[in-house]
Amino acid sequence: QVQLQESGPGLVKPSQTLSLTCTVAGGSITTNYYGWSWIRQPPGKGLEWMGVITNDGSTYYSPSQSRTSISRDTSKNQFSLQVRSVTPEDTAVYYCARLEGAGWGSYYAMDYWGKGTQVTVSS
Repeated sequence: QVQLQESGPGLVKPSQTLSLTCTVAGGSITTNYYGWSWIRQPPGKGLEWMGVITNDGSTYYSPSQSRTSISRDTSKNQFSLQVRSVTPEDTAVYYCARLEGAGWGSYYAMDYWGKGTQVTVSS
């Protein structure tokens, strides 16, 4: 059973960098056939896919996420999200999830999700 757990500050000030980490248990983030993604849901809105880091460390982002970067620490089996220069519009519940598929362009399902963590951007 794969488990994902998001962690990080719940409150970030405008113009600062939002940083979250997803710790994965029950499976390695370097295993073929899986990618590792961040998704967010602003209040009152739908889910928004932000980006993915593949099993070999390649990253791909939504075109709307120019301030976003995703990295990983394979020694800790973790991957992380950074969003630079945040504004109140970045307030959301942030989720990490596993993508199933052969790689970028071939993912077809998000089969495991974390429970999500609330991040509020406010001074």
